[in-house]
Amino acid sequence: MEESSPTNLISKALSYTSKPRRFYWLAPVFVIILYIAVMIAFFSLQKIQTNLLPYFIDNNEALQHLLNLTIIALSILIIMSLFVMWHYIRQRLKTEAALETETIFRRAMENSILTGMRVIDMTGKIIYVNPAFCRLIGWDETSLLGAVQPYPYWVPGRHKEHMRNMELVLNGKTPNSGIELEVQRKDGSRFTARLYVSPMRNSDGHQIGWMTSMTDITEPKRVREALSAAHERFMTVLESLDDAISVARDTPNGVEILFANRTYRRLFGSQPYGHEELFKQYNDSTDDTNQYYIPLVNIWFEVHHRTLSWTDGRKVRLQVARDITERLKHEQESLNQQEKIQITSRLTTMGEMASTLAHELNQPLTAIVNYNTAAMNLLKSGQTENPMLITALEKSATQAERAGRIISRIRAFVKRNDPRRQRASINRIVSNTLDLAEIDARKHGKQIEAYIEPDLPDVFADPILIEQVLLNLIKNGLESMINSKETVVRVLVNRSNKYVEVAVIDRGYGIKEPDQLFKPFFSTKPEGLGMGLNICRSIIESHNGQLWATPNPDGGTIFRFKIPFANSNNTISTDKEIHND
Repeated sequence: MEESSPTNLISKALSYTSKPRRFYWLAPVFVIILYIAVMIAFFSLQKIQTNLLPYFIDNNEALQHLLNLTIIALSILIIMSLFVMWHYIRQRLKTEAALETETIFRRAMENSILTGMRVIDMTGKIIYVNPAFCRLIGWDETSLLGAVQPYPYWVPGRHKEHMRNMELVLNGKTPNSGIELEVQRKDGSRFTARLYVSPMRNSDGHQIGWMTSMTDITEPKRVREALSAAHERFMTVLESLDDAISVARDTPNGVEILFANRTYRRLFGSQPYGHEELFKQYNDSTDDTNQYYIPLVNIWFEVHHRTLSWTDGRKVRLQVARDITERLKHEQESLNQQEKIQITSRLTTMGEMASTLAHELNQPLTAIVNYNTAAMNLLKSGQTENPMLITALEKSATQAERAGRIISRIRAFVKRNDPRRQRASINRIVSNTLDLAEIDARKHGKQIEAYIEPDLPDVFADPILIEQVLLNLIKNGLESMINSKETVVRVLVNRSNKYVEVAVIDRGYGIKEPDQLFKPFFSTKPEGLGMGLNICRSIIESHNGQLWATPNPDGGTIFRFKIPFANSNNTISTDKEIHND
């Protein structure tokens, strides 16, 4: 049983063995031996006395027996007292060993603890410090014990502040969160400490002082302040954003807003309506757009959602909604301006071709007049059955149709229509463009050769805009060949993966920097404005295509553009667009 006692467990935990007390029984044994020696001497002397004085025994035998019994009884009592004393000493020694072991154990705990412990009496005098406290402030125990205010570790010049804290301690008004104060070490360095205070009472429950614990919070305070500053900066950024940012979670009672920045609160207050409505439209949306309209605030939003883990581990939904009303308005205005520029470009082209168009129209009109005059002459002469009359009228009708086609092409080209993408035949687009380009080609004495790969699928484009691009490229090629002996501009139309690629090849003077051609206000023509090719590139890129130029190895320039073929998704989008219009 003794091996499992708390004292032995503490001794084993500390690897401590109390000082050997194997000779604590010597005192009782020595007393017993001494008593036996005294008794032997007593009985020996009594025997000698009996031999020398027999008459004493004869006359006092009863008294002698009583004396012997008394001595024996006293001897037994002494022996029992010695055994009791021996047992008491043994128990006392065990208790002292246990107390010593416990004291060493407590001292080991005090020496091992990293928190500085200090005990002051009711007046503030230091009556105990542990080694951790000494290591913390750099002063040894002898310099601290018995010290009173001001303590050696108080910061010079700030004693009033320390005294106020000391009054809180002595009056028992220390907050549960402790007292934060600055402490100066013996070497002059300083650190921030937090002091916790609790009353110290004796076994009777009477308070005899104050137990204080001190910890160095310099680094934790620095980290806490850094985190607080980072959090404040982060919140400042979130609050200053123009985007409406909200964090919400789904509960049995509906959507609960966990965080909302100032923009969200300004638009929707603290209610989850905005978050809930935008998320609902996001789930109900069938297309790839993330732009939604909220009638309550009359605003278009571009919305992004993300699921993340909240601080307590719950799954929440982060929503960032950006007001794009003004952006959409400006985009629409830009589209309108772009359309006007495109119309202006087409009108400019037609203006440049005006004289040629007048010549082209003059020929069929003159022919019509001549054929009609011949028919009238035949009729006046009564030759109504003459076959030449029918021929003249047929040729007149043919020339009228020719003039009508020219006028229709011009009207279709310059007419202002809203941009409309649709399934269109690339063959028809090229054919219509060549009808107009042939007029300018004949004016410059040039020819246009076209090759169109057979069985090309339809494209998804606005035919008028693509005709404008192709006509502009052919017209530039013809103008670049005015002073060239070459007379042919070639137009090649081929398939390129999911795109149709159109190439306009001229044999003109060529260009040194092809990429510069598409910059606004850059032109190789003395009278050019430098907007035509830039407009062409904008048109092609708005069709999800690409326009570029490369030098022609045979001399001149090759302009290429490609636009995607039509597919089922394009058709659906077109139908929806037409329906919305």
